Amino acid sequence: MVLSWQIVKFNLKETFAIAYGNYTFREALIVTLQSHGEKGYGECTSIDYYDINLGDFEQLLAKVKTQIESQKTIHPTGFYAFLLSLNLPSFLRSALDCAYWDLFGKLERQSFLQLNQIHDHQLPESSITISVDSAENQIKKINQSAWSKFKVKCNHFSESDITQLLQLNKNIALDSNGSFTAEECLWLENNQKVSEFTYLEQPMKIGVEHYSHLHADQFANWMADEDCQDITVLNDLVPHYKSINIKLVKCGGLTPALEMISKARALGFNIMIGCMTESTIGISAGAVLAPWCDYADLDGANLIANDIAKGSQIVNGKIHLSENHGLGIRIH
Repeated sequence: MVLSWQIVKFNLKETFAIAYGNYTFREALIVTLQSHGEKGYGECTSIDYYDINLGDFEQLLAKVKTQIESQKTIHPTGFYAFLLSLNLPSFLRSALDCAYWDLFGKLERQSFLQLNQIHDHQLPESSITISVDSAENQIKKINQSAWSKFKVKCNHFSESDITQLLQLNKNIALDSNGSFTAEECLWLENNQKVSEFTYLEQPMKIGVEHYSHLHADQFANWMADEDCQDITVLNDLVPHYKSINIKLVKCGGLTPALEMISKARALGFNIMIGCMTESTIGISAGAVLAPWCDYADLDGANLIANDIAKGSQIVNGKIHLSENHGLGIRIH
């Protein structure tokens, strides 16, 4: 097996404005694993509020390159156990795990869905992100969009904005990226009208000292994003969140995500498969889990102007899973 990688700069179609800042581009590390004439691809994005430095990842890959290349072709769960032994950050581990699933499926001439006996007859529709802006501009974008589900970003609490969004009679979720206070969340979860939002994502800053103020048995469908990094936190979140957002780079890849979905289901959570602002490489990896999720937020590749890959597609929210082997990813 041969390991290679490159850093790619993805320009965004428009400024991506969230509570953490405004972004006009994203840089991503693209990992390639090659064996017997086939190539598998994985991706992780540079995210400043997660302290992700792709230069550091390149140095780590250079250190473990020989160990990775010496691995025989085994089932991805076995390869993941090896990845864990390398003590890599979750973002980098995810890129390698996804690349290996893609490669393994191509070598076995089976798709990820076939390998895991996933049936795609029930696919949730993906939301499209509406960046932080005035409520008037956000509503204008929603009304002009061909998508039917929307994740509206905000960086502060505004009862007026919330009222205007609810009056649209559209399928809208609210994502404040931790910008609400405990008092504001108390108002939200006790307001019956708020139950009309599909979900309210990561309302407060990260940490139990904040999410302990949230109550899962009230009107708000609170969804944990940054508070839900991996499987170890799920039990603690039960009294406070109704839903969780699983992102591959947070939990470490497809292999741990499968385990996480199983446990989250047993605990009664609603589950969303989410994404960073990723190319079709990252989106194709997340999309294969959509049949096992209640919600999808897989619009990342739709936000960038210079995608480099083909695979599963999200067209106006509809998820079109690739029927090709592995994760179905091809680089242009």
